Amino acid sequence: MSKQKSQENIPANTTAAKPVAEAVKPSFAPKAHKSFQDLPFLFDKQNYMWMGIGLVVIILGYVLMSGGRSVDPNVFDGDSLYSFTRITLAPVLILAGLVIEGYAIMKKPVIKD
Repeated sequence: MSKQKSQENIPANTTAAKPVAEAVKPSFAPKAHKSFQDLPFLFDKQNYMWMGIGLVVIILGYVLMSGGRSVDPNVFDGDSLYSFTRITLAPVLILAGLVIEGYAIMKKPVIKD
């Protein structure tokens, strides 16, 4: 009985889904690259330059943070351990280097036509 009711509600002029005779084409056509040599670089020369600068600043921060060994291991030297260079300057340089690295990654490369 449920089949009869569902068929009664369908108008007479509607038909079932017609098969599509044409092939469906994609809305975009990807470019076929012959090799990886044809692909453009992800970053520009300036991006790599900024990445190098950021890496040097980070390494400088770690170098300034290292050290602090005293001559006598039995004596605690708080002035060399808690100096301005180790506690303040080195972490600021490391964070500045990370910011430079973020800028280098996010900077749009210059597109030459």
